[in-house]
Amino acid sequence: DLRPLDILSEVVPAGRLASSMRVFQVQGVRGFQLATSRPRALGFPASRLFVHCDCFPEEFSIIVTLRVLSVPTKRNEYIFTLMAEESPGMLVGLHYSLNKFHFLFWSQERAGGWQTRVTFPNVSLSDNQWHTLVLAVSGQSFSLTVDCGVPKDVVTETPFPASLSVKRANFYLGNRRRRKGVFTGLLRQLVLLPGADATPRICTAENFKEVTLSVPAVLQDLPAKLASNEVLKYPYETDTKVTLGSPPPCTKQEKAQFWFNASRRGLYLCNGSTWISMLEVKQRLDYVEEYQNLVTNSETMGVEVFTIPKVGLFAATANRYTPPGSAIYKWTDGKFVPYQNIPTYQAQSWKYFTIGKKIFLAVANFEQDDRGQEFSVIYKWSRRKEKFVTYQRITTHSARDWEAFVIEGEAFLAVVNHREGNNHNIDSVIYRWNPRTGLFEANQTIPTSGAYDWEFFTIGPYSFLAVANTFNGTSTKIYSHIYIWLSGSFQLFQSVLTFGAADWEVFRIGERVFLAVANSHSYDSRMPAPSNFYAINSSIYELNITAQMFVKFQDLLTYSALDWEFFSVGDDSFLVVANSFDGFTFSVNSIIYRWQGYEGFVAAHHLPTVGCRDWEAFHTAEGSYLLYSSAKEPLSKVLKLKTT
Repeated sequence: DLRPLDILSEVVPAGRLASSMRVFQVQGVRGFQLATSRPRALGFPASRLFVHCDCFPEEFSIIVTLRVLSVPTKRNEYIFTLMAEESPGMLVGLHYSLNKFHFLFWSQERAGGWQTRVTFPNVSLSDNQWHTLVLAVSGQSFSLTVDCGVPKDVVTETPFPASLSVKRANFYLGNRRRRKGVFTGLLRQLVLLPGADATPRICTAENFKEVTLSVPAVLQDLPAKLASNEVLKYPYETDTKVTLGSPPPCTKQEKAQFWFNASRRGLYLCNGSTWISMLEVKQRLDYVEEYQNLVTNSETMGVEVFTIPKVGLFAATANRYTPPGSAIYKWTDGKFVPYQNIPTYQAQSWKYFTIGKKIFLAVANFEQDDRGQEFSVIYKWSRRKEKFVTYQRITTHSARDWEAFVIEGEAFLAVVNHREGNNHNIDSVIYRWNPRTGLFEANQTIPTSGAYDWEFFTIGPYSFLAVANTFNGTSTKIYSHIYIWLSGSFQLFQSVLTFGAADWEVFRIGERVFLAVANSHSYDSRMPAPSNFYAINSSIYELNITAQMFVKFQDLLTYSALDWEFFSVGDDSFLVVANSFDGFTFSVNSIIYRWQGYEGFVAAHHLPTVGCRDWEAFHTAEGSYLLYSSAKEPLSKVLKLKTT
């Protein structure tokens, strides 16, 4: 009636993996890889196995299923040991060396006791294959069966002790309580079967190498197909093939295997017939080339690039004059081509957003219409007409920007009101979507000063809204504010001194969160005029979690900066600034800065621009691009990022 004692399962906490163990799948079979840094973490008291008796059984079998890596000539690796707490000696242990397998035990028949080693020669395990071994012990007889082959029998002068005490002893998996000799292969099964030779029970299956008597649940096979909402309870890693030549075969035998192409740096998955790309080759930005001159209706104050699912890629330009108003372009055959004209009144910017299945595009109008009415307009995409049609008009005051966002499942739309007449100190408004009426309704007002831009972002569970204040009527040296959503409204979180702030750009690099401000000019009617109003630092701030605030990270010299745009190419991160005027000319270089880690952002590319107002980064199947709008000529440009 004696049951198998699963040594391996004792090291695996119920329902989760130990931090010192990883699961690998090789040749369709899963096993544990053991950490070498903390050997004692892979131990447990012997009393957990031997509940009713403090002695190791006199007759028993040990069943091991493992996959051994190549072993150096002079190295021993331990599969398991049983050691007393006070003694460095081994009570029982299994280890192997090159072409040899060893069983060790402690005999106390003589004064002081000694350790006996039983060696089985010509046991080759280091072939990167799975093997199942059965060691049967009875008195002076020791028998080792590998993969149900011919048993290797050894008879020793010293018998295994009839009463080996395991009081205050511990099992250690894959080590002897030290880092030296730690098991480096994969271990799938380690079972102690008291009182019997387990060979007849093991050697009945067709695949002897993978037969199991008792295997931890973590390593057991999963159902062939998971339910759609089911995830792996126990994640595991699997083997890969690394080649520098042509792709290896992909047949039913290789199905679900990964292949890593070292020369192309690509990871592929075999679906049973072909290799499917799982990860693209990381690219690096080499240089930027002019790709398309986009002739616009008039000078362009802002541009918005967006994708309508199943329709295509679009760019909306916010143009100065009416007529002819602003335009929407569609990406066709690798170029932007005119798609739709929309009447606007000195439009400043567009904002694309969705609510459920509804698709919207909002324009910020700076001037009154022909009837003397001043409002900005939200347009809705008509799937029947495949055009944007007027949906809702909202009264605004020299609107500069819209920002759309969602908080706790509710949709919001915030407008930046720049001024009313000559008064720059007015309220900007946040609107909430009313799903019952299908309209945006005023929800909160926030005092702003000649504001230019809203920027919404989230950090963990918290939502933030930053406003770029530009001019209070006498000075551009004023505070811009960051608000946090608390108890159903935005409340002041932090104030940052800015100089004619025209734009905020939030971005993340790894776990770090940054916020960049574009400062346009330094002017104060109460102070002497500086030598150059427009050559001024723009600043990058980083969130300091400990201080719970954004702190200055880096200053970059800019020339009447009006916009920042963050983008990535491969593993590299970039910021491009819209420099618009240097105090003498609108023909001034805008600059792409590359993230250099400790050095921060470093200038990498200088791009000739004319009155640059806005940047947009976008990607297509053909590559990565930048689009910039000019506020001084009816010509915007598409630049292509050339990568290597």
